Formats: sequence, structure tokens, C-alpha cells
Amino acid sequence: MKEIEALWEEVRELSLGNSTRVEQLDSPPTSLQFLRDYVSQNKPCLISNATLHWPALSSWSHDSYLIQTLSSAAHVSVHLTPDGQADALVPLNDATLCFASAHVQRMPFNQALNLITNHTSSLVAYAQQQNDCFRSEYSALSSDCESHIPWATEAIGSLPEAVNLWIGNHRSVTSFHKDHYENLYAVVSGEKHFLLLPPTDFHRMYIKDYPAARYSYSQETGELTLELEKEARNVPWCSVNPYPSPENKESEMSKFPLYFKGPKPFECTVKPGQILYLPSMWFHHVRQSPDAGGRTVAINYWYDMQFDIKYAYFNFLQSVHYQSTHVPTLPETASEDSDSESACDSFAHGFKDELSADGSVAKLAGTSIKEE
Repeated sequence: MKEIEALWEEVRELSLGNSTRVEQLDSPPTSLQFLRDYVSQNKPCLISNATLHWPALSSWSHDSYLIQTLSSAAHVSVHLTPDGQADALVPLNDATLCFASAHVQRMPFNQALNLITNHTSSLVAYAQQQNDCFRSEYSALSSDCESHIPWATEAIGSLPEAVNLWIGNHRSVTSFHKDHYENLYAVVSGEKHFLLLPPTDFHRMYIKDYPAARYSYSQETGELTLELEKEARNVPWCSVNPYPSPENKESEMSKFPLYFKGPKPFECTVKPGQILYLPSMWFHHVRQSPDAGGRTVAINYWYDMQFDIKYAYFNFLQSVHYQSTHVPTLPETASEDSDSESACDSFAHGFKDELSADGSVAKLAGTSIKEE
């Protein structure tokens, strides 16, 4: 079906443009402009000078301020992996790929920050929890930034459903996925590097089912172990790694020609003071560069998307079977069938699950961690 490949080109020619750069605005749009030119068109944009008035841009660059402000707060959630690859495809034992979730540990913020900024550690720590964590775990910082983005709230017609805080370092990488939210993503310190693909490029992601696994931490060995979840389940996830290692690059390009030989993804670096509007259902891959203190801090606002005719069109597109004339050799664990409702969607795969904090990371942080 060459019509599918023609669709990728037409979307760019008619709406998104043929440049790989995300459209940039020098200042925040009016609510009408934002709704008309971006939300309604499901089109991303990068907005400069959007958060320069936030106290967070100056105060959050000081570890002492964060530690003092959060000293009396409840413990924060920290995701731990051996290599920064959480909620991603990882080889398990015999090199069979699985969908690996991080070990999640709750601990005092100062201990979390120590783990994040310790770049020589055998563990990669990422303070985040996609369950409205900024308004719960980090509420003591709420006066340092806006509770919502006014022009976005007026355009969308509702307040954000969730506001999340992210504190990590250069070792944490977010694999390709999509969300059923209108996402306003603001960087406070460091930089975030996004690759973006529109929903029409669904087939280029090679979404397949992978067995779910989870890291667990051993107090005795101080190491993380990856094991399949006790209750077996499959997670539909994007198979493409856009940055394969040099020794795997040729193999990856052969497996996934629709991605590597198709239109280039849109690229965007978000810096402090800027907001990226990431439309609902857009596939995105994220890397980050730390600030002078060794960490990257960002806050994002998830607004409910409209489940309208665009959503119906996208579901129909997912149901269309399409295979390139270059047939890729997919991992044996991959299923040909994916749940079109939740395929490769982060919100659909347990980010709001209850935490299983067992206090086993205590010796990493230097003190005893009480389970909450």
C-alpha cells in the first residue's frame, strides 16, 4: 500500500512542513492562536520566553534551596536502572527483548539528589512519577512556578489533569512512545532533546508485543536484577531505537527500513525558559543534557485530549495492516497483534501503578529508608 507512504509525505507538505525543525514562537501565543494553529491541527511548537517569570528558573539551580524546601516533605519516587533504559526494550538473559520497567524506590529528596548527581554510580537514578507527582510529592515547590499554563488552559478549556516533575541526568533516556494527553513541557535547567513523529507515522514505529519485566534491587549485592513479571503480560511498544550503536546500526536499519529510510523525524531541543507543545498521540523520544550541577529539571502539564474525529481516524490507521517491501526481521518475542487502543502508550502501561518500595536502596543513599 504505497498510499500509506504517500500519507507521510502529504501530512508534511500540507500541515507540518518539510523541515525537520519544530516551529518556534518568540513569545507565548494567545489562547485563540494556540487553539487554532496548533491544538486543532495537532501540530507541535516550541515557545520561547514562556517561563522566564518563574522563580524556579533561578532557585531550582541551587541544590541547597531544593533540599531545604523539600526537607519536611514526604519521600519522593525515584526510578532506578543499571543504564538509564527504563520503560524500554532491553535484552533478557538469552538476548530475548522484553519491556523493562524501573525499580521504583521512595526516599528523602536529598538522598534522591545524591544518587542523580553521582554519575559514577552503577545505578542511574531518575526522580519522577507520572501520577501528578509535582502537586503531591513536590507541593512545597508549587509557588516557584505556575499551577497551569494560562493560555493553554483557556484554549483547551480545562485545567491540567496532571503536573509532573522530572529530575535526571544525561544517562536517562526515554524510548519512543506516545501519550493520550496534550503535553506542555517546560525545562527549568539543563536541556531536553526530542525526536518527534506525527501519529500518521504509526507503521514506522514497528509496534509489537513484548513480555513485561521489572528491575529489582538486592540489598546483599547492591545490584539490580531484571526478571519477568510474575503475572505474565505483554506490552505493545515501539521497536525502533533511533540511535543504534555503531556495531548494530546496519542491522537496525535493515530491521526497520520504514523508520530509517522514511521522512526524518522532527527535532527539537528545549532549553530553560521554553515550553514545548507536544500534541496528543505524537511519538517522541527524549534525551537530556545536564546543567552545571549535573542534573536536568523539567515540569510538564498533561491536559486531557479531545477524543474526537482525529482520534477515530488514528485508530482506523492503526488497524490497517501495512508492511514495507523490505521485510524486517523482528525479534521472535514480538507479536503481530497489538492493542490499538494502548499501543506504545506510556499512560497505558503502569506509570500510575502502586509503588512497591521495600527500603532496599538504603545503603546507596547512606541512611535507613523507611517504607511508606
